[in-house]
Amino acid sequence: MNKINDSILPADFYQQPTLELAKSLLGCLIVKETADGTASGFIVETEAYIGPGDRAAHSFGNRRTKRTEVMFGNSGLIYTYVMHTHTLVNVVSGGPENPEAILIRAIEPYSGLELMQERRGIADIRKWTDGPGKLTKALGITMDDYGRSFTAPPLYLAAGKKPGHISSGPRVGIDNSGEAKDYPWRFWVTDNPYISRKNLIKNRGPK
Repeated sequence: MNKINDSILPADFYQQPTLELAKSLLGCLIVKETADGTASGFIVETEAYIGPGDRAAHSFGNRRTKRTEVMFGNSGLIYTYVMHTHTLVNVVSGGPENPEAILIRAIEPYSGLELMQERRGIADIRKWTDGPGKLTKALGITMDDYGRSFTAPPLYLAAGKKPGHISSGPRVGIDNSGEAKDYPWRFWVTDNPYISRKNLIKNRGPK
């Protein structure tokens, strides 16, 4: 079993190009501290959104709104937004004035398991965090985390463990984004049981 590294990742970790960072995030430990306790999990699935030229990105065409403002800031900031009543969490990337981000789509539960189960209200651990709205509920991530940095509590990323193999394929739920719907900018830990939308996975092999 891989040794777990719980050291908080430094700011320079987030300076990687967005597609590289999306892969580097796999295996990292995402940790959320709350008044109810601390919960964490290993990131097993991500999606990259490459800013102004990506029709699927919130910042397509350099769209700058109250919601997307954080995307124009430093890499490593937290971008949360609400979709269909669910909070989703993203890692800002690309650097200042280059609004790119990476959606965390699924995690593998690690600590605070009783707290996660209580928040999700179901017994099957495989269904607690196998989707971007599910994982935020399980960890206690809310819109209050918007604009904070992943380099410090209460919501931060640690080094975690290195995945054995990484696969890639098209992103999910962006059918109205033209050619962008086919970009292979979704990355996941190959064969991990906690990834989302398993029926849509078309494995393109190790990366």
